[in-house]
Amino acid sequence: MASNLESLKKLLTKKAVYVDDETFAKASLSSEQARTIKVLEQRVETLERELDSAISAAAHARTEKRQAEAAKKTAELRAQDITRELENTTKVFELHMEELRAKQEEISERDKEIKLLEAIIQTLGGKKSISTNG
Repeated sequence: MASNLESLKKLLTKKAVYVDDETFAKASLSSEQARTIKVLEQRVETLERELDSAISAAAHARTEKRQAEAAKKTAELRAQDITRELENTTKVFELHMEELRAKQEEISERDKEIKLLEAIIQTLGGKKSISTNG
């Protein structure tokens, strides 16, 4: 360990640069500024990545919004078609109901006529049997 320490001491003595306090302060300031610049550059890179990510997310959101609007429009058109079809079906149903009521009235009238004719026939048939018997 002592030999390692001695080797280090010799190396420092040969390679070391001795400067005055002002030069050392300037070098320290430059070194600190370099570290600050490096940190700020890393921060700028991080912010650029975040910005790129936000831009991509916004583009994706716009695409999804357009797709949702298109789906909404399609659904609205389909709802309009179904509503029209339902209205048409209702009109047809109403027409059929009117026809059925008219047929029911016609059947009822004919039924009354038949009963009247049956009553007339029975009356005439009863008079014939009275006149033939008498």
